[in-house]
Amino acid sequence: MQIEVLTIGTELLLGFTLDSNGAEIARSLANVGVRVVRRTSVGDRGEEIRDAIRDALGRTGAVITTGGLGPTHDDVTKNAVADLFSAPLEFDADVWQALVDRFAKLGRVPAESNRVQAQVPRGATVLPNRWGTAPGLWLEGAAGLAVLLPGVPREMRKLLGHEVVPRLVARAGGPRRVIRSVVVRTTGIPESTLAERLGDVDERVAPLTLAYLPGYDGVDLRLTAWALPPDEADGRLRAGAELLWARAGDHAYGEDDADLAAVVLAAARSRGLRIAVAESCTGGLIGKRLTDTPGSSEVFAGGVIAYDDRLKTGALGVPEALLRAHGAVSEEVARAMAVGGAERFGVELAVSVTGIAGPAGGTEAKPVGTVWLATALRDEVEAVRVMLPGSRAEIRARAAQAALSLLRRRLR
Repeated sequence: MQIEVLTIGTELLLGFTLDSNGAEIARSLANVGVRVVRRTSVGDRGEEIRDAIRDALGRTGAVITTGGLGPTHDDVTKNAVADLFSAPLEFDADVWQALVDRFAKLGRVPAESNRVQAQVPRGATVLPNRWGTAPGLWLEGAAGLAVLLPGVPREMRKLLGHEVVPRLVARAGGPRRVIRSVVVRTTGIPESTLAERLGDVDERVAPLTLAYLPGYDGVDLRLTAWALPPDEADGRLRAGAELLWARAGDHAYGEDDADLAAVVLAAARSRGLRIAVAESCTGGLIGKRLTDTPGSSEVFAGGVIAYDDRLKTGALGVPEALLRAHGAVSEEVARAMAVGGAERFGVELAVSVTGIAGPAGGTEAKPVGTVWLATALRDEVEAVRVMLPGSRAEIRARAAQAALSLLRRRLR
């Protein structure tokens, strides 16, 4: 089954509110084999809503809308659907009573304007909303299927799970099929280079599809099974993911929502090592990434943000002569910072980062994006230079990810 999603609200078009409802609907429906083929957002204007619903029904015969079911003048979704289905709005006493009862539990009395929420298109099935005031509606006719849900995210999610998904499954009939994905996360390798390493993976994993999802922290590889029986989908996804791991090599570090910082902490914990950080251009981002992980205190000792060169000397013991001779952004200083961080915190493993995040400060020899990283693992110190693209914020975020990647490689 294919369906379209229409999210309604001028606030979505103005950018004040992110469309989390559309994403939630797509994820929930994919799990039961219903494919969302288009997502559209429109403002709170009756003619725009009506045109969008009509177009969606013309393409797939089914649409889910969110928003526009409240009691105010800009809540006109029901009117648009009633017009398209030639189903005039009628007052539903049961819906009104449910609304009155809900208000009473809150010690309130509904306003006269709330009565519009009890107006139901003729022939529609009311989807009771136990979590809010606006009920959902299921309307099926010659025009197709229209499912109307409130725009409040919590109410929408509850109605979707309790009322809509079961009805869509029953409506589809036949053996259950699902749309499922698994993501293999990689870092430290450009998308084009990764594609070369993967080679003929696309053909090997068919009928699964493979998508490349590049970001500042690396390239995610998403495998998707489309409309397959659950067991077959899971089996194919597992085999496909293992192939991706094998082809990506050391650049693969986790699946789905795996975070590189958590992977580093787990590896250090398994080896009985504690970690410290010595940061300059990242300004504490590495420490934040590590401490965002619950239980990090078992492994992470602490860190120094040595932004000023005087702190590099005073807090980390970097010799002034080294700074004068090579500059703060150099292999020599990165090495000294890592050693100083390990000694200051009394740990076996430390990582350092020093670089030029921009937008100013770069030179011909050391342009913006030049970053030196180093790790000190007991008596062994390794350093690496990376050239990172992007804005100041992106360079800093990429530098933190590169530092975590370096830690992971040393731990391996």
